[in-house]
Amino acid sequence: MYAIIKTGGKQYKVAEGDVLFVEKLDAEEGASVTFEEVLAVSDGDTVKFGTPLVEGAKVTAKVEKNGKGKKIRVFKYKAKSNYRRRMGHRQPYTKVVVEKISA
Repeated sequence: MYAIIKTGGKQYKVAEGDVLFVEKLDAEEGASVTFEEVLAVSDGDTVKFGTPLVEGAKVTAKVEKNGKGKKIRVFKYKAKSNYRRRMGHRQPYTKVVVEKISA
């Protein structure tokens, strides 16, 4: 069984037991979160698509950890004008483990 959920402006295909790195959620480690924006659900032989969401479907997951991603370097440069700016960015994320898909 799998589902397609939407969170943080992105869509993810999830199955029970999957580990996901999603955009930071406002939840503590060990807490349970519910994703109610389910776009599609499949149980192996039948597939339900929502218009835009599947009625009554939800995905329950457990928050494993909150953290920050790897640092990326942002460098701005304009030729012939002595303009250079270097910055770094670390995107916050939440690591979740999918526990149950109910449709």
